[in-house]
Amino acid sequence: MAGFKDVFQRIEVKYLLDDMQYTELRKRLEGMAAVDSYGKTSILNIYFDTPDYKLIERSLEKPVYKEKLRLRTYGVADDDTNAFIEIKKKYKGVVYKRRISMPYKKAMEYLVDDKRPEQRSQISDEIDYFLKYYKGIRPAMAISYDRIAMAGIEDPDLRITFDTNIRWRTDKLSLSEGNVGKDILLPGQHLMELKIAGAMSIELAKILDELNIRKTSFSKYGKGYVDYMYGEDATERNKSNIKNFRRAV
Repeated sequence: MAGFKDVFQRIEVKYLLDDMQYTELRKRLEGMAAVDSYGKTSILNIYFDTPDYKLIERSLEKPVYKEKLRLRTYGVADDDTNAFIEIKKKYKGVVYKRRISMPYKKAMEYLVDDKRPEQRSQISDEIDYFLKYYKGIRPAMAISYDRIAMAGIEDPDLRITFDTNIRWRTDKLSLSEGNVGKDILLPGQHLMELKIAGAMSIELAKILDELNIRKTSFSKYGKGYVDYMYGEDATERNKSNIKNFRRAV
C-alpha cells in the first residue's frame, strides 16, 4: 500500500452525473488528469456511530464542524488485509483526514474489542479519545462502492474520483462480505468528487459549466442512514432529485 497518505487537508466538492455527462467529462479530462495506478477499485467501509446515531444525525444538520470514524479496506478483506482506521473531520468546508493502518483483524479487535494496537502514535491517541468520547460507539453501517480515481497530470494536488454501485447495509458488518447491500444511486448515476488544495482551475470550471455539472450535497453514510430510517419514502425522494437531507427524526 505504498503511496497512501496518512494525513489530508483539502476541499472536497461533490457532483452527481448521468451517463452522458460522465462520458463527455472523461473525454474532456484527457490531458488534464489520468487514472491512477490502481485503476478501478472496490472500496469497503464500516462507519461507527453511537446507538442513537448521534454522529450522522449531527452531520445531516450541516454544522460548521463535524466528524466521522470509519474503517476502510481497498478490496474484500481477510484477516491480514491492510485496513485503515480514519477520523474524518470537516470545518468550514475544509476536510481533514487522519488515519492509521494495520491488518483488518487487528483493526476490528481495536475498534470493537478495545484491544489497543501495539504501536501508538498521535493519530492513534486521537482515535482512542474519539472512542472514549462517544459512549457506546460501535459498527453502525457498511458503505461500499466501486471507484475510479484520477490524478492531475500537471497539478499534483488535483484528484478526481468517480463512484458507482454505492451500497449500504446494516447487517453482516464485516468487510469480508464485499460490495453488497442496497443501492444508493439510481441506474446510470455517477458520484464525482473533486478534491483540491485550493481554488478550482478556470479550465476545469469551464468544462463543468459547459456540461451543466453542478455541485451537490451528498453524504454516502447520510444517504444510507436516511434510506434506513425512511425506507420507501427515501427512495421516492431520490427519484425526483438529490437534495440536502433534512434531519431524520
